[in-house]
Amino acid sequence: MQRNRKSRKNFRRGFTLLEVMLVLIILVVIAGFAIRNFTGVLDQANKRAATAQLAQLSSAIKQYQLMMQQLPSSLDSLMTQPADLANPGDWTKLLDKIPVDPWNRPYEYKVNGSSFELRSLGADGQSGTSDDIVSS
Repeated sequence: MQRNRKSRKNFRRGFTLLEVMLVLIILVVIAGFAIRNFTGVLDQANKRAATAQLAQLSSAIKQYQLMMQQLPSSLDSLMTQPADLANPGDWTKLLDKIPVDPWNRPYEYKVNGSSFELRSLGADGQSGTSDDIVSS
């Protein structure tokens, strides 16, 4: 009888397959919540970065407008001197490079008479959707 108790005691030392599977399921559920929360944080960070870049571009466009008495025809005019300027001596390089949005797409720039609009297409890359970030 003594020998039987000893062998049962040694037999119970490991985990059963059910216990291991239960722990794995719990870990997968926790990882799922963590990944979902992380992507939300990453999306917010990308939106803030795009807003900051749009503010920088908007400031450079307004500075160009003050110097040249007109809006730039494209964002490239902030980096390289346009060939069709009436007073080329007034031009100053305002940006070293035009940034791309956090989703690696170029910002859209549209001139509407005496105003302008800058737009990031957001995560989906589609114009006119709810995730667009617009500055004017």
